[in-house]
Amino acid sequence: MLDYFLKGGPVMYPLLLCSLIAFTFVIERIIFWVREEKRRNQNLVDEVLNFAEKGDYQKAAEMAGGCGDYVAKVLFSGLVHRDFSLTSAMEMAAAEETKRMKKYLSILDTMVTLSPLLGILGTVTGIIHSFELLGSTGIEHPEAVTAGIAEALITTAAGLIIAIPTLFSYNYFLSKTDDAILNMEKYGTDLEIVFEKNRSGVKSQ
Repeated sequence: MLDYFLKGGPVMYPLLLCSLIAFTFVIERIIFWVREEKRRNQNLVDEVLNFAEKGDYQKAAEMAGGCGDYVAKVLFSGLVHRDFSLTSAMEMAAAEETKRMKKYLSILDTMVTLSPLLGILGTVTGIIHSFELLGSTGIEHPEAVTAGIAEALITTAAGLIIAIPTLFSYNYFLSKTDDAILNMEKYGTDLEIVFEKNRSGVKSQ
């Protein structure tokens, strides 16, 4: 492996840096989502909505406030600020949760794009090196040219090896974020409907 790295030329060093960055943030996001899944408490979210439907907003807020579930956090924000703007409060809370979930995804996206480009750069420099050797040694010594060709192929392969798993990871984390956003929107809308229904019921009495 070290032999391949050395044969790849100077472009292998930024590629190594890209691989370390991608690996670090993929692991960080995996840990983040494992933690978020452990904090999910669907039964508590349902209970919060049940208390809200009964008009017991104080109890609903108390239950939601003590939970690390991201949906419960959004509902808690709406319940606490229900007398001012329940919808706006939930939108702000959901935006904060979304920001947490999308953290570092832009870095992974950059690594997906940058790694193959560095690989292509290594390909170009390797071919240039090969032609320089070919011009100085002539066709009588083709073995002198193979080093440059190897450099070109190794860097291309390295760029793709980094980019492909990073792309899969990026898309996976993005889909997890999209699912979480849909959950927050769904239960946030449920709370809005319950709140408006209760308020209309009070007004009609």
